[in-house]
Amino acid sequence: MPEEESIPYFKRALELGINFFDTADIYSIGVSEEITGRALKSLAKRDEIVIATKVFASMKDKPNSKGLSRKHIMESIDASLKRLGTEYVDLYQIHRWDNETPIEETMEALHDLVRSGKVLYIGASTMSAWQFSKAQHIAKERGFTQFVSMQNHYNLIYREEEREMNPQCLDMGVGLIPWSPLARGLLGGGYKPGQNKVEGVTSRATSDPYTQKLYGNTVNVDFPVIERASELAIKKNCSTAQISLAWLLNKPGVAAPIIGATKMKYLEEAVAALDIKLSPEEMKFLEEPYKPHFSTTII
Repeated sequence: MPEEESIPYFKRALELGINFFDTADIYSIGVSEEITGRALKSLAKRDEIVIATKVFASMKDKPNSKGLSRKHIMESIDASLKRLGTEYVDLYQIHRWDNETPIEETMEALHDLVRSGKVLYIGASTMSAWQFSKAQHIAKERGFTQFVSMQNHYNLIYREEEREMNPQCLDMGVGLIPWSPLARGLLGGGYKPGQNKVEGVTSRATSDPYTQKLYGNTVNVDFPVIERASELAIKKNCSTAQISLAWLLNKPGVAAPIIGATKMKYLEEAVAALDIKLSPEEMKFLEEPYKPHFSTTII
């Protein structure tokens, strides 16, 4: 979407009461941060919004340009702040776990960013529960800043996080801000079942190969869940996407699902999902067909 077409979405989001905007340095190789920064600077007061971004991925094909080393973190935050046009980031998240850097080095570097005022809070995303626990333990043991949020892969058709990560975050008082709450469109009508794959029916869906990596191998067990959501949506006179978001908002620990929209009605429908109440019986109805997912490709 061209920048000028995106501005009305920021404006409408603010009108609807949305104050939390999540991006990452790797999204469109920095362009997402630039557009987000310019839009919010022109439309909102800095102290009334929360800006979140992430660090980990490689921004260029050069040594030291990726991961969670002190060098990469320190250089990345300065680059993100410049692109966002702000003096600080409210929430700075590690996008992935880094097997090549000691977590002690990472947590100390993040702590130093908080002490410097460039970052107010830190968060994590997409890792094993034991890894998150280790990072939190190191931070607590050494007096470093601890993570306050977990942006994990969690939705109605992918609930593996309920086994360990979600209960652990609840125990630690860490908020959940799930990514892909609509399963990259599967829970919003963007796909139909194919022969052992998902077939896109929207422009976003047909141009998104990552969906195949996440859900292509589980399509046969996922669609019965989607059908339950569609059935309940008809009864409640709303969309399948709204039912899926309402389900997620009813789950313990979930603070704010990370949504995206390329049509204004989808943004407005997502916010309206806050008013949809699901009974325990309806929650059970949605969850009954779920089958375990033993492997999911995460990059």
